[in-house]
Amino acid sequence: MNPNPLLDITRRQFLGRVSTGIGAAALASLLNPKLLAAQGGAGIPHFAPKAKRVIWLTQAGAPSQLDLFDYKPGLREMFDKDLPNSVRNGQRVTGMTSGQARFPIAPSVFSFKQYGQSGRWLSELLPHTARLADELCIIRSTHTEAINHDPGMTMLQTGSQVAGRPSFGSWMSYGLGSENADLPAFVVMISRPSGAGNAQPLHERMWSSGFLSPRHQGVRFSPGKDPVLFLSNPPGITPERRRAMLNELAGLNKIKLDEYQDPEIRARMDQYEMAFRMQTSVPELADLSKEPASVFEHYGPESRKPGTYAANCILARRLAERGVRFIQLYHRGWDQHGDLPRDIRTQCYDTDQPSAALIEDLKQRGLLEDTVVIWGGEFGRSVYSQGQLTATNYGRDHHPRCFSLWLTGGGVKGGTIIGETDDFSYNVITDPVHIHDLNATVLHLLGLDHTRLTVRHQGRDYRLTDVAGNVVKGVLV
Repeated sequence: MNPNPLLDITRRQFLGRVSTGIGAAALASLLNPKLLAAQGGAGIPHFAPKAKRVIWLTQAGAPSQLDLFDYKPGLREMFDKDLPNSVRNGQRVTGMTSGQARFPIAPSVFSFKQYGQSGRWLSELLPHTARLADELCIIRSTHTEAINHDPGMTMLQTGSQVAGRPSFGSWMSYGLGSENADLPAFVVMISRPSGAGNAQPLHERMWSSGFLSPRHQGVRFSPGKDPVLFLSNPPGITPERRRAMLNELAGLNKIKLDEYQDPEIRARMDQYEMAFRMQTSVPELADLSKEPASVFEHYGPESRKPGTYAANCILARRLAERGVRFIQLYHRGWDQHGDLPRDIRTQCYDTDQPSAALIEDLKQRGLLEDTVVIWGGEFGRSVYSQGQLTATNYGRDHHPRCFSLWLTGGGVKGGTIIGETDDFSYNVITDPVHIHDLNATVLHLLGLDHTRLTVRHQGRDYRLTDVAGNVVKGVLV
């Protein structure tokens, strides 16, 4: 055995010790929440931020822009006519419709009206969101390369269709640190849809920290007695006993840390300490019993049911109040290849009122001015019907070429529309916004230059926006 264990350290451990100091910086950011950018490097934020946190209302499964945001009244005269070849222009479609003999145009069965002083056209399915027309920046020209759900969601979250890179929340935790030492910087909640829509699976790698330290991983909150799995002490273990056990474990880890200077040991120690603090902070956070009846009325009839989108929106506001940096809500069930008119009603019932209530609640409490709220999915839906088309029923296939989402809050210019699509909501004709552009813009609102928030991994520099992305100036106040 080598008498000097430092001579046995690996190349990765050596580089971690002498160049990055990631573990020490992570601990420092938790011990001193005011010490932002402890891991992102000197000079972070890169400039004065407009926002401190993000609430991303992720509508997994791809909501139909044609039935919600992108009003195309001219399509009514083209019911059941074939989509012109000049519009599709040879673009790929999924295997679910590639074998169709026809691509019949399916106009939306839902009516649209203009709302607010800005005169935004919104669907009858969104009466509560419509109240906020002048607060929202609606992007109609978002586009992506991904045509199926798993790579689409991975692209939306990490900037790459290939799994393994850090998610947006992890990059934000890495760059800006934590504002609350008793809660994680990145929290994830998955709601249960009330309808029969096709709920695509969501994998934990969607909120993974990838090659960043595991302390930047999203922490999933679930409904029930234990919002975070394995957080509660088992029977017979008191908090005092748990504290003593952690002290002994920390002592053993400290011995190895002193020997090898491995940042992963420091990260593990931090995670144990965070979990101990969360044993007190999380139960209080997740207890909605002290919320007044008016709050539940505001968020809608499903808000008293744990695990619903409405209940999770209330938790999102409570997390924002406590300084959590990145809060991600997933609502599944938007994958409407058939029976879209029926299923999209249910999805909007689940999400419309709670989403609007969350924005109004944040605004009333003075939190919206430094919180960016985003609503949208991984891609859009096709103008042509999948399967049988009737006057009252149709389905829509995946469509990555254009889709709609909205933003509001800290630094976002409300009452605006970004981008325009063609008469079929098939192609972007002005101001295209790629997923990289969207992520670059949100990082900008947080005071981060997306080209400078980088990490060297396996011999190259990585960033959330890969090698692309431009800030969309029209989104900014």
